[in-house]
Amino acid sequence: MRRTVITPRWLGLLALAVALAVGAVLLGRWQWSVAHDRARAEAVQEIQSRPVQPIADVLAPHQSFPDDGSGQRVTVAGEYAAGDGFVVVDRLLDGRTGVWLVERLVVAETGANLAVVRGWLPAGSEAPPAPKGEVRLVVSLAPGESPGQPDLPKGEASSIHLGTLVNEWPGDLYTGFGFVMEETRGVGDAGEPVTASGGLERVPPPLPDTSLDWRNASYAAQWFAIAAFVIWMWWRMMRQESRAVTEDESEEKEAAHS
Repeated sequence: MRRTVITPRWLGLLALAVALAVGAVLLGRWQWSVAHDRARAEAVQEIQSRPVQPIADVLAPHQSFPDDGSGQRVTVAGEYAAGDGFVVVDRLLDGRTGVWLVERLVVAETGANLAVVRGWLPAGSEAPPAPKGEVRLVVSLAPGESPGQPDLPKGEASSIHLGTLVNEWPGDLYTGFGFVMEETRGVGDAGEPVTASGGLERVPPPLPDTSLDWRNASYAAQWFAIAAFVIWMWWRMMRQESRAVTEDESEEKEAAHS
């Protein structure tokens, strides 16, 4: 078989097969990327097209977080509870490492607690105080995060773990948290918009987790299969010729001895 492989003809066919397989793999990877990007774009478009709703229409205290609730924008009014805020460490924004500033919002309608991310701060920055009095927010909802690193200094956490907050904050708790998108001091027409200050920057809501666009994923699978088929065909044809050559040589040896 080795003698067959190293012949110019089969080396040339191998180079062609490898080139075709590499091209098919590259096309497959491109289709796989398109499958992810298209699904993500469709999910983002679907979320952004949803109307902003009152939080009571989407989520209630202790109610299970809805399957389609991630990214849903809701309005909520209440007051920040002084002294119960904390920072979530090691969070990135535009490639910079910093912290999320999280506050406890006591929702006016229910008296329950909603954890809200007011924004991002550079690591080591002093957190600006939350507005006093009534505020009205537009937040993008997200489910609670997994438990993080324990034994951090007081006022720090590595995740927004609602199971921890329910034991630390008095009263009922919503089974999700919100990224502040708009913040208004006061309620009604007399409300005064609150802009991020003191180094605080609003955090864009995380992109939703999505499945694949199966049409493009199937195209990717077809290209990967073509790449494997090309190499397999080269191997099969080469082996067949190698066997044929071996059989011919055996027949010639038998004829020479007869």
